Amino acid sequence: MGSDWLNMWNTRFGQATYAYGTQPNVYLKAKLDGLEPGTILFGAEGEGRNAVYAAKSGWQVSAFDISEEGRKKTLKLAAKNQVDLDYQIGELNELGYQPEQFDAIALIYAHFPPNIRSGYHKLLNNYLKKGGIIIFEAFSKDHLEYKQVNPKVGGPNNVDYLFSLEEIQADFANFEIIELKKTTVQLNEGVGHVGMGSVIRFMGKKK
Repeated sequence: MGSDWLNMWNTRFGQATYAYGTQPNVYLKAKLDGLEPGTILFGAEGEGRNAVYAAKSGWQVSAFDISEEGRKKTLKLAAKNQVDLDYQIGELNELGYQPEQFDAIALIYAHFPPNIRSGYHKLLNNYLKKGGIIIFEAFSKDHLEYKQVNPKVGGPNNVDYLFSLEEIQADFANFEIIELKKTTVQLNEGVGHVGMGSVIRFMGKKK
């Protein structure tokens, strides 16, 4: 990943305020609460709001990102909530996760650069056990229309970083689809996601 991409996230997460708040994503919370706790991996986890919630809910949590500033904020939030988690910094293929290591994987606004995105999805697929669950929410390609009206809703400016239903189906073709839909949601996550946006929500079970 380029230095500009890394610098952007370190700058965003280097602020005192949590960019997307400290409460878990609504979709992630709803789906996670219906599962038996086990091992879970959070991708592009940023400042840790979702990982910390999972740890408080009894999950054994691993997470990764490229931002050291995000990791610092996560560990601070984890300490405040008296939970432990494993948070690594770096490129996914270099972090040492093992095949079928996890019971669940969470990708919440994990807008990886388009040149590596499908490769990351395949790696994550490999790290998930058979019968394991993926929980995914991210902005759809329609989201740019909402961001033009209200920049405070956040999200990438480049459509190539956004998702279509077809791309999710292609990258996770070996999953039983529990839910897959494009929908509009009212976001209220810190200062970074405020307003109406278009998202794709996906929950799948690995065959």
